Amino acid sequence: MFTLVADVGRYGEFLPWVSGVRIKSNTESEMIADLLVGFKALKETFTSRVRKVRPSLITVDYLDGPMKYLHNEWTFRDLPEGGCAVDFMVDFQFKSKIFEALAGQVFERALHKMTDAFETRADILYSSAPGSSSSRATSAA
Repeated sequence: MFTLVADVGRYGEFLPWVSGVRIKSNTESEMIADLLVGFKALKETFTSRVRKVRPSLITVDYLDGPMKYLHNEWTFRDLPEGGCAVDFMVDFQFKSKIFEALAGQVFERALHKMTDAFETRADILYSSAPGSSSSRATSAA
């Protein structure tokens, strides 16, 4: 699951509203990436720093775009019965009160849709692997 989340370059293949990705730099421990995110007529580019502590933690901090701030964390831990537990936390605020109002109306639905997209992608990539087990992500806003 760590590898799936850390593969930001492929987000456009399965995450809703991500229409483009540009990786500016990428090492084993850190990535700088732009995501072009759009919903209906609204399109914005977000630049973020992704810190990777394999295999247990990924943090994302916002660098540039329409936000005042954005921080999220993914934590991964192996389960005794196989598979892994994924915890996700996000904290953000838009610069624009209009975006803030729009995001507030659909945030919970959007978060579930994105979580489902990650779970579906994991099932596609890993469910046929020997010893694999489905995982469920939990989220906190």
